[in-house]
Amino acid sequence: MQNLASVNCRPVTATPETNRPITLFVQCLVDSLYPEVKDSVEKIFLRLGLDVVCPKDQTCCGQPAFNSGYRKEARVAAARFIEIFGDAETIVCPSGSCVNMVRHHYPLLFENDPKYYPKAVDLGRRIFELTEFLIDVLRVEDLGAAFAGKVTYHDSCHLLRGISVRSQPRRLIQNVKGATLVEMKDSDRCCGFGGSFFLKYPDISAAMAADKVNAIINSGADVVVGCDMGCLMRIQKHLICLGSDIQVLHIAQLLTMA
Repeated sequence: MQNLASVNCRPVTATPETNRPITLFVQCLVDSLYPEVKDSVEKIFLRLGLDVVCPKDQTCCGQPAFNSGYRKEARVAAARFIEIFGDAETIVCPSGSCVNMVRHHYPLLFENDPKYYPKAVDLGRRIFELTEFLIDVLRVEDLGAAFAGKVTYHDSCHLLRGISVRSQPRRLIQNVKGATLVEMKDSDRCCGFGGSFFLKYPDISAAMAADKVNAIINSGADVVVGCDMGCLMRIQKHLICLGSDIQVLHIAQLLTMA
């Protein structure tokens, strides 16, 4: 990882959002397998002059249990999440699926709970996916990053269909010096990860991943970038099995390159 002190990114204009600390919610896969992504997110905000808080007692948002139909268990995790992040003014997460879970499914989990329902709705207004926050809230498109090569982008399902994030990561990629954004065919087609889907339906998942990887290879890209590590982990496995030297990066990693 580079030292961002040398990066010349556009200063952030002071707004109510930028005058308060950013509370970082770290997705489970990032926390356990890809801590370098968390480091990159922190570097982005520190370079922008924003204070970052990362609660050490945070745990899973409850999405795996929710997606598997275990609503009771999901409510336990969600209630804990609400208590831990309840006082945070702005929450940012490098995972669209987790943001979608909190923003849209927490109110469903607590629709009959007079204590937690209003808290869930309020929390949903204060949580943002990383690129969504950079573009839509901070109005920052150029972070001074540089990468010499072709970059293709994978639209993860919950990010695109759940919280409607499509142009934001592309605008950030297009402002990386030296990078050329090349669109793959069917960039919005599922990679086959789908949380527990790839465990329950491994053959279908593998076929979907193969289609996605073929699209990436055919794009001619040197790097495939995404905003969710679950998708990228699935893609990376298949690229390695094919002997491909295409890099796989979370967008936070690309944005801290020089």
